Amino acid sequence: MLRGVNVGAHNRVSMEALRALYESLKLQGPQTYVQSGNVIFRTDERDLLKLGNRIETAIEKKFGFQSDVVLRSTAQMRDVIARNPFAKRVVEPKRLLVIFLASDPGDEARAKVRAIKCAPDELFIDGREAYIYFPHGMGRPTLSWAAIPKTLKVSGTGRNWNSVTKMLDVAEKMGGK
Repeated sequence: MLRGVNVGAHNRVSMEALRALYESLKLQGPQTYVQSGNVIFRTDERDLLKLGNRIETAIEKKFGFQSDVVLRSTAQMRDVIARNPFAKRVVEPKRLLVIFLASDPGDEARAKVRAIKCAPDELFIDGREAYIYFPHGMGRPTLSWAAIPKTLKVSGTGRNWNSVTKMLDVAEKMGGK
């Protein structure tokens, strides 16, 4: 998942060009989902930090802008879905956001985020993901979700629940583990 791609007039890139870049990096069968920098692919690389850095460098070289890359394996995406703190409630998927963090922020940083007052929005943080439910929609939230990575001092990017489940579906169809 790329942070800040095709948001407004900045960091514009076609998904065709993005898939071609991933292919040039020898990443197998890259597929994109929507225009916000979701790329699902297969790789034998097990060092996701190293791979993320390689992708970030290639994006900057090819497209002329820096974009943080946050990677999750298929198994990790399954785990993100399994840990959904709203799973036992009826919530609108388009109002549920998952912020994927590039690295573990640590317990102290997570405690700071948990202390943020955001009602009626609801915030849960677990591991490298924060789950935010916006009962009145994301248009005028009480909680500025972009502040979460800043508070944690860790890069991150948000995706709504529909995108999260669709990306997992695409990854599983590709045979991801």
